[in-house]
Amino acid sequence: MNDCIFCRIARGEIPAHKLMEDGLTLSFLDINPVNPGHALVITKNHYAALTDIPPDEMRALAEHLQRLACAVSTATGAEGYNIILNNGVCAGQVVPHAHFHVIPRTSSDGYRLGWRQGKYGQGEAEAICRKIRDNF
Repeated sequence: MNDCIFCRIARGEIPAHKLMEDGLTLSFLDINPVNPGHALVITKNHYAALTDIPPDEMRALAEHLQRLACAVSTATGAEGYNIILNNGVCAGQVVPHAHFHVIPRTSSDGYRLGWRQGKYGQGEAEAICRKIRDNF
């Protein structure tokens, strides 16, 4: 996708604070960080969703993500971190290029994920479990 902002960053057409780059992946600082050191990791090829990424590129992305999380944590002195991928507009995906956020965290940073936790009703867990297994 030629006009994708992340593709343009990967091609060097838009400046970014790049952190690590290899033949398949790239990481850079988020321009609107939750906390200092908030970084993104992408595949250089354009894939809108996690499920679109071919296995070899997914492996490279996972390895990059693991190294990035370690580097961000060490550099920022974070007590922990969140790794987040928003897949689809309804899930909060703003840029239609699959990407992971690595957000360094401290217990006093005030950031909250804000999700609600529910409970399964009688038989619901078994039913959804069956449906998911049927779709592997």
